[in-house]
Amino acid sequence: MGVDNHESVTPSWYVIQCKGSESFRAAEHLTNQGYEVFHPVLNAQRKRQGKLTMVTEPLFPYYLFIRLDQIVSNWRPIRSTRGVLRLLTFGNNPIAVPDALVDTLRAQPHHEEGSHTYFCAGEKVTITDGPFKDLEAVFKRCKGEERAIVLLNVLQRPQHIELSVDSLQKS
Repeated sequence: MGVDNHESVTPSWYVIQCKGSESFRAAEHLTNQGYEVFHPVLNAQRKRQGKLTMVTEPLFPYYLFIRLDQIVSNWRPIRSTRGVLRLLTFGNNPIAVPDALVDTLRAQPHHEEGSHTYFCAGEKVTITDGPFKDLEAVFKRCKGEERAIVLLNVLQRPQHIELSVDSLQKS
């Protein structure tokens, strides 16, 4: 077989689509095979059996990044790896992801240890601490990294209240 035009000399990042809920398994198996894999995750608060727990979730469910230097020769063992569905392509050509994108994702704080909960504007939250404990509010926006503005009904009127992000959980 001759040289394929998909092969490259310098390694590039590509995107792997994983089977449902198997991105952690795919990342583990690919790493064990010696591939360089980047699987961005975040720590999130979730209610499990009525208790608030920290869980690690993929930043991009069903996807991870893999660094390859020769896509054609390296693809055969990858596609038979547990948890891997396919390599993302445009037409028949694998899509290379710019190194700068992966570098930016690696630099984001959601890859650090610790608890990070992400709220969206309009999302219902429960206040877990302070004088408004156990009351439900609507998340409006972040104010810096540690503070949030929520809309809370106080005395039959909606009021904007500033609280610590750590005192909120998704309802």
